[in-house]
Amino acid sequence: MRPTRTLNIGILAHVDAGKTSLTERLLFDTGTIDRLGSVDAGSTQTDTDAIERQRGITVHSAVASFRVGDTQVNLIDTPGHSDFIAEVERALGVLDGAVLVLSAVEGVQAQTRILMRTLRETRLPTLIFVNKIDRAGARTEALLADIRRRLTPHIVAMTAVRNAGTKTATTSPKRYADTRFATTVGELLADHDDELLARVVDGPPLTPAELDKALAAQTAKALVHPVHFGSAIGGQGIEALINAMVTLIPAPQPNPTAPPRGTVFAVERDAATGHKTAYLRLFEGEVTVRQTLTFTTPTGTHTGPPTATHTGRLTSLSMVGDDSSPTPTSTLTPGNIGKLRGLPDIRVGDHLGHPTHPTDRSPHFATPTLQSVVRPRDPGTAAAARLNAALKDLAEQDPLIRARTEPGGATSVFLYGEVQKEVIAATLADTYGIEAVFEPSRTVYTERPTTTGEFTKEMHRGPAPTGHWATVGLRIEPAPYGSGSTFRYETELGALPRAFHQAVEETVHDALRTGPLGWAVTDCAVTLVRSGFNSVMSTAGGFRALTRIVLEGALRDAGTTLYEPYRAFELEIPSATLATVAGQLTSLGALIAESAAAAGGWLLRGTVAARRVAAIERRLPGLTHGEAVWWSRPAKDRPAPRATNPRPPRADR
Repeated sequence: MRPTRTLNIGILAHVDAGKTSLTERLLFDTGTIDRLGSVDAGSTQTDTDAIERQRGITVHSAVASFRVGDTQVNLIDTPGHSDFIAEVERALGVLDGAVLVLSAVEGVQAQTRILMRTLRETRLPTLIFVNKIDRAGARTEALLADIRRRLTPHIVAMTAVRNAGTKTATTSPKRYADTRFATTVGELLADHDDELLARVVDGPPLTPAELDKALAAQTAKALVHPVHFGSAIGGQGIEALINAMVTLIPAPQPNPTAPPRGTVFAVERDAATGHKTAYLRLFEGEVTVRQTLTFTTPTGTHTGPPTATHTGRLTSLSMVGDDSSPTPTSTLTPGNIGKLRGLPDIRVGDHLGHPTHPTDRSPHFATPTLQSVVRPRDPGTAAAARLNAALKDLAEQDPLIRARTEPGGATSVFLYGEVQKEVIAATLADTYGIEAVFEPSRTVYTERPTTTGEFTKEMHRGPAPTGHWATVGLRIEPAPYGSGSTFRYETELGALPRAFHQAVEETVHDALRTGPLGWAVTDCAVTLVRSGFNSVMSTAGGFRALTRIVLEGALRDAGTTLYEPYRAFELEIPSATLATVAGQLTSLGALIAESAAAAGGWLLRGTVAARRVAAIERRLPGLTHGEAVWWSRPAKDRPAPRATNPRPPRADR
């Protein structure tokens, strides 16, 4: 019998907090698997890549499911390392709720704060699970105080712990029969509800049923976050967590008659056949086998149109959690996750239907800010071609990994961090058999037009003075921040054959990848202001070659300004270190916009150039005796100092 209700829940955590082990325990305790896998042994259900098994970390989002009564829970296990935060943020857009995992020993860590901040911004219902209560050094009440101070004050501990920090640690659910617990929950809920506040103050006391209903309602709105303690390895506290997942996180009420709308959040490629399987979370409507589907693909690049579309015919369909059903489905219904096949152009991040529906939770995230040149260890054209193809495959799994061919045959990749580079290198070796050499990473800068510029090359009778049988005139001008690049026409449509129009537009977007200073040009509008052709002699190739020359002339006329990426930061430090840390930040060019007293120390907020972040992160532990908590995320970039004078990585260096 098929479940009548589906929940899609993400498991999120700082690396090594135990979220993959928790996923394994949830599957085991609900009877989905008959043997517990081990992260150390590489035998878990969700870490399937060789690199994930070897390093014991999650790199790509993975899906597993279990049943509780008439509810099917699809678990999305997400990466924990900060280099893969974009993977996490993409997964949030397909979730109904989340479980944020903390270690009872390490407690609130920097990545935990980043994750919780993102969860709060997206208003996603979130439970907190404190793992590893049976490890030496495990904390309970002190950790709850840290959670209130560093993550969110609106928490309620739903389980009691005995013998924390020992192998005999146990948990038990708290009951409303305990007057102190009932009062604590009532007062917390009253912070967000005036009617409850009146009951708490004037009586009569809230009944257990009323407390349960209010707790579920406020959890659903992400106003309150229930906390459960336990151990993924030992199994303590798991039953209470499962009960909370199915009772406190609400299932959506989708419309099956609406046009289909969904998001692709993971893509797998069969090693033998190369065929893709796409994981689609369907929000509304229905999808059936042999249906023709149109997807919108965000480009995720500095240049180029913001989206592109592609169409494919679905040849095979199955629903996550439906593998053991005697009657496999041929229809994907809203609220569920489907495994789609037969779509060769499908990519992670593709949207089915309208990509900016008002109920979508998908947050905005910036493109990578690091660039590295990568070459095959074995020289040769064939090896370079294999490397290029492999990186293209990886980019399909993560569209924010961009790769492009450089002069000389090498390839540039764009990254979030050094660990990501290590993972890509290991994946190239393990999956594709390619030993790759990466140059040191460098910060990615961008160029923007300083003013409006225009340039034209005319075709005349007889031998063409331009060297091409074509006339092209282009104007380039600044566009709003974050708009990317757009192409438009002032010439009459139909004045050029379609193939020539397409050649001009494609070449403009391609040529904007390298501006006068060597970096991609963005936030600009390019307009075709003049065109002409010879019906016998003109070719698309001639238009491509001339367009590149004309665009270079228009850019010279406009001039470009170099911009570098910045990060917005928050930093918690002990009181005694304020002067020293502030001095170091200032010396590295950080702009401190706010400083405020916080519990036990100071909170600093500001912005800093992305190229300085690594140096700050290296110095903070020594300056603060290891007590600093640093958090940063992409901010609006700024003009680069003239003294910086950076140049892009090049293959011939």
